[in-house]
Parts: sequence; structure tokens; C-alpha cells
Amino acid sequence: MNEKFLEVGDVMQILGISKSAAYKLMRQINSELEKKGYIVIRGKVSRKYFEERIYGMSDAG
Repeated sequence: MNEKFLEVGDVMQILGISKSAAYKLMRQINSELEKKGYIVIRGKVSRKYFEERIYGMSDAG
């Protein structure tokens, strides 16, 4: 696994979901990041933001 980004197979494995569900979730997460002004890469998702959105983890205090 890449340290900074997750690919569809990683998301599938982490959440135990299908490929189509993983792509849908990745599109949603990347759309949120784009609205915040970030540049996104299709087919990859930020590991940090993914973990914040899925697990509610955040370094912000």
C-alpha cells in the first residue's frame, strides 16, 4: 500500500466492500476534497482524509 494514497483495492480490503462501492466512496471523498480546493487524482484517495471521514480520526484539536 502507498503511504499517502489508497487505491480501489485498498478501500475494498479495508471496508470489505465491492469494487463499485469502493469507487463510489472514493468519488465522494475526492469530490469533498475538490470543493475544499485540493487537487485530486482519479482512482486514488488521500489516506489521511479517508481515515478522517471513515473513522472520525482527526489531528485537529
